[in-house]
Amino acid sequence: MVCYGVVHVLLAALTAQVVFGDSGERTDQKGAVALLAETGFGPFLLWVIAIGLFAFAVWQVTMAVSGYSWETEKRKRVYHRFGSVGRAITATAIGIAAVNYATGSSQSNSTQQSQEWTAKFLALPFGQVIVGIAALAIIALGFMVARKGVKKSFERDLDMSELPAGSRKWVERTGRIGWIGKGIAYALIGVLVGLAALNADASESGGLDKALHTLAAQPYGVFLLAVIALGFLGFGLYCFAAAKAHKV
Repeated sequence: MVCYGVVHVLLAALTAQVVFGDSGERTDQKGAVALLAETGFGPFLLWVIAIGLFAFAVWQVTMAVSGYSWETEKRKRVYHRFGSVGRAITATAIGIAAVNYATGSSQSNSTQQSQEWTAKFLALPFGQVIVGIAALAIIALGFMVARKGVKKSFERDLDMSELPAGSRKWVERTGRIGWIGKGIAYALIGVLVGLAALNADASESGGLDKALHTLAAQPYGVFLLAVIALGFLGFGLYCFAAAKAHKV
């Protein structure tokens, strides 16, 4: 969980660079890992992050199979378990990217990968419909993630008694900011995929990197980018608290 938080703090730093007009770095999870590669202890830090993320992925798989017993409603348990599957996949992908950077292998960014997959699906029969459904699913995911922050339902996953009394309000605030910010970011990716479906043009699709840079070019985009950067930072800080207090 700590390594997952570190990635989001670095992602917040990359997003902040876009806010200030510096678009030279890739603003996605792999770009965050690439920041570590540029430090003096890059290879060592990358291996630490990779091992931590793989361990996090294993824990999330375990939670997906038998976790969230504290949720009394079956629907909520199922929702949480699907979320764990998604986090396991994400953590594994970032961990693999960290290993590749540590060993000097090249990496494609989220936008290239998204466009490649979008092009493959658009080439299928009813490809625009399939991509459109995927876009709606991503937007819905963004809404659910943001809703978790608005309703503070993430607190049900934490044992607040494990945290120092003075830090609980801080965890609540950073958690809300983090979940809402991540939700907005997911929704932006969904919008890009939706545009690709409408226009049958895979180049309009993109991952987090393209979503943030596209937003930067819009009126008031810098303001929204700042909100997302704070969201990533808040989520990263929330992960540090959750590393101690998350229920198992």
